Amino acid sequence: MLRRLTFTRTRHTLLIAAALVVSFVPVHAQCPLPTDAGATVLVMAGDVSALSDSSGYRKALMPCGSVKVQQVIKTGADGYAKFQISDGSTFEVFPNSEVTFRKSYSLNDLLNVWLGKVKVYIQHLPGIPNPNNVTTPTALISVRGTVFDVNVEDLEGTTFVSLDEGIVDVRHLRVAGNKVTLIPGQSIRVIPNIPLAQIRIDKGGFARQILQGIQDLARQAAYSRPAGSPGGVPSGTAGTNGGLNGDKGKNTGTTSGGTGTGAPTGAPTGTPTGAPPAPPPAPPPPPPGGGGGE
Repeated sequence: MLRRLTFTRTRHTLLIAAALVVSFVPVHAQCPLPTDAGATVLVMAGDVSALSDSSGYRKALMPCGSVKVQQVIKTGADGYAKFQISDGSTFEVFPNSEVTFRKSYSLNDLLNVWLGKVKVYIQHLPGIPNPNNVTTPTALISVRGTVFDVNVEDLEGTTFVSLDEGIVDVRHLRVAGNKVTLIPGQSIRVIPNIPLAQIRIDKGGFARQILQGIQDLARQAAYSRPAGSPGGVPSGTAGTNGGLNGDKGKNTGTTSGGTGTGAPTGAPTGTPTGAPPAPPPAPPPPPPGGGGGE
């Protein structure tokens, strides 16, 4: 009997644990596969939107949504999104970034990064290259199946390229010169109007560590949300009380049915909350008069 109870309890515990694991599976497990004409949103958090083709109006993206060729992806200060394309390759867009998905209709033209940070994971079969290009205002990054970071640091187009796996070739788009080939662990900063030959390849990785730390914070914010929680909701949207940012300062008392049991959260301090104090006791009666004289 004891063994049966122990087995039943263990089975229930495992079922509960499995349900919790499933509830935290990233949303991309349920998303449809992307087509050649778009990229699918796998995971996202915060302010992430895409500009429409004609009007330039920003439309908020949602998990399992998609962006089309030549659409611009924008993220706010709290925005993060991970996208997948039809060959299985993925790319992440981090806060305060602006990226065009395939600015041309060539499948080799993956991203144009105007500002901010992206991380790209190119998939390929063993021994078969999968060429893709990522461009910035100053750099052309050519890849053949690799993992790398691109950070456009300012409006002038200063571009930091860092490689985790594989090989990438970096060319300067504003100054003529030879390409620079990076191997894993190396990075280079492409500076406007300075030839790549005059720029030292960074092998120490200090700048890479800073960039990876920023990326880890953005991922943590996105992946810590359980399935079913609001995702991709821009900051400043309605809170649980139905108003902007949760209707801060509003009366939170319970008034359902006219009972009026709640009190405003902004009630002045020192307001009495209990019964009034009892009156002071009456003075004792005077002593009785007495006939004892001297």
